[in-house]
Amino acid sequence: QVQLVESGGGLVQPGESLRLSCAASKSINDFAFVAWYRQVEDNPRDWVATITPGGSTNYADSVKGRFTISRDSAKNTVYLQMNSVKPEDTAVYYCVDPEGSWGQGTQVTVSS
Repeated sequence: QVQLVESGGGLVQPGESLRLSCAASKSINDFAFVAWYRQVEDNPRDWVATITPGGSTNYADSVKGRFTISRDSAKNTVYLQMNSVKPEDTAVYYCVDPEGSWGQGTQVTVSS
């Protein structure tokens, strides 16, 4: 089973930027897609963004224009660039593959 490891979370102020990474234990070209989700406390996980091997991307309306998902096949890593962050972006961010392999998550806190 593939392993996904998220990193890059932390405490940032509103309006600042942060880049999250999702490192896979196998080639991400083998995945039909990789997606980012986020979860606030015990609420259901919300979809944030998706990227395909061909580079097609989709975003939730709440992050469109502020977040960018990208991939580096050589590093087997998918990124989530978060710009102009807002307090409502505070959550644990997870990446997932089509087989349902989730990482452990990385905490993002947006606060002044």
